[in-house]
Amino acid sequence: MPAATASQTIGPYWHLLEDPSWADLTRLGAVGERIALIGNITDGDGVPVSDACVELWQASPPASADWDGFGRAATDVEGNFRFVTLKPGPVPGPPGANALQAPHGAITLFARGLMIHLQTRVYFEGEALNKQDPLLASLEPARQATLVARPEGERDGLPSWRLDIRLQGVGETVFLDI
Repeated sequence: MPAATASQTIGPYWHLLEDPSWADLTRLGAVGERIALIGNITDGDGVPVSDACVELWQASPPASADWDGFGRAATDVEGNFRFVTLKPGPVPGPPGANALQAPHGAITLFARGLMIHLQTRVYFEGEALNKQDPLLASLEPARQATLVARPEGERDGLPSWRLDIRLQGVGETVFLDI
């Protein structure tokens, strides 16, 4: 078994939050179904987390010269974040699973009070593969709901999907130990 490595805070890369282009995963010229992924981050008391860094990673579509599948956004004073991205497609399941994972993105959170970043996922309501996705299938329906973005009309000419994240307490988002 490999040795564990130390966790890192966002450290010297905080300045990347000052460049809003990092919140646009299509910034390199990627072409496909563009969407906005929006959300709000709150703490256990329901107070907005106004100083979080949210990272979005996607394995689909596959990486290319115009798509690196990575973005980073800061929350605003009300705890809101927004990404422009491509709607992901299904990806292969874990080794030996012989099943596709539902379309999803990986989310990493850095914020005050977090000595170790938090990791979760965003799935999309209405995807047929959600029912058989290995991670979603392992959760009770109420816990599954904390990972599923819902359509929220159109914003700035893009179909918008909302995923709100609660750090602890009632309705706490499912976080992954990866």
